Amino acid sequence: MSRVCFSPAVLRGRVQVPVSKSAAHRAMIASFLAGEADPLPPRETVSGDLNATRSALVALKTAKQSGQTARIGCEESGSTLRFLIPVAAALGVPAVFTGRGRLPQRPLGVYLTCLPRHGAVCESGGGLPLKLSGRLRPGRYFLPGNVSSQFVTGLMLALPLLGGDSEIRLTAPLESAGYVKMTARCLSEHGVRVFPAKAGWDIPGNQKYLPSHGKLERDWSQAAFFLAAGALGGKVELAGLRHDSAQGDRAAEDLFRRFGARIGWRGETLTAEPGELRGIEIDASQIPDLVPALAVTAACARGHTVFYNAGRLRLKESDRLAALADGLAALGARVRETADGLILAGTDRLRGGEAEGRHDHRIVMAMAAAALASKGDVTVTDAESVRKSYPDFLRDYNALGGKAHDLGR
Repeated sequence: MSRVCFSPAVLRGRVQVPVSKSAAHRAMIASFLAGEADPLPPRETVSGDLNATRSALVALKTAKQSGQTARIGCEESGSTLRFLIPVAAALGVPAVFTGRGRLPQRPLGVYLTCLPRHGAVCESGGGLPLKLSGRLRPGRYFLPGNVSSQFVTGLMLALPLLGGDSEIRLTAPLESAGYVKMTARCLSEHGVRVFPAKAGWDIPGNQKYLPSHGKLERDWSQAAFFLAAGALGGKVELAGLRHDSAQGDRAAEDLFRRFGARIGWRGETLTAEPGELRGIEIDASQIPDLVPALAVTAACARGHTVFYNAGRLRLKESDRLAALADGLAALGARVRETADGLILAGTDRLRGGEAEGRHDHRIVMAMAAAALASKGDVTVTDAESVRKSYPDFLRDYNALGGKAHDLGR
């Protein structure tokens, strides 16, 4: 599968999106450190990113037991890479980290600066491959909060394992703070304590991870594409989402409601139906992964929608700002790219056409949603990239009434 044709359709019905990828990465690592089994539901279709973390943990365990170097292939998963670098260093396991796609070029400089000051030896040309040796020592760790919250999470997972107390101190404001809140919740569920402090956290050492039997929640960032489907003319019911989720992308409910979509809860099920859509302003600093689904909705909302503080989207699996601007424009949207965002002037219907998926799962899913508001077919390249986070996306899309046809390579 490489190119898929999405014909105009209306999505109706009930769907359960995958478990939260963000929560699952954290739970898998915490469970590993607690010596308990993989927490993923037994019948869950496992995404490429979660498979990367699963394989990485097997490699870490094997290397720890044998005294050998762990060979950790992170595939395209930034979470796997950034969470496990400090964990491996805290365990004193030498490792070589590799990746593919754009992952070898994604920023690692935060760790290359702060970890060597505390005992880790990092050999890298600035990205991957990264050769890691030595063992982390407790202390005060300084890092910026505006590059990626994944660096903060990686340290929060690792520092409790050290033989003394540590501190994390931010040198720039924290973006995507919801993801760090999710990490703190995961740690608490495994008996590990971290304490908020001025511009950071205090983290006691000599802690042990304990087994947790919590249930993994469903993914709000994936749900956003089906919320867009409801807003653009369907009626979609989403099961398994938590009202009290720590996921930053829980903000999707309010953002689609601000657009004018009819969003509401019926018991434990979230429903999305169309309303009179109108343009809004969106600060994307805390919710970058929602931008693709929101941008498609904005393309069909009356008036202007402005996304700002979204510059980090240029460092994802693709330059997502450029990918969204080019892809939506190719389908007939009125969109302009800015240095750190997008400006869209809504139109009643897109015309359809061909858009580049850019080997980016969220771009492909966004263009699938765009087809629901198009007069003609939408052909998208690189459709296999959805396996990274949502392997069953096309199946679920079609089950709700979508018309996705695999055109092959």
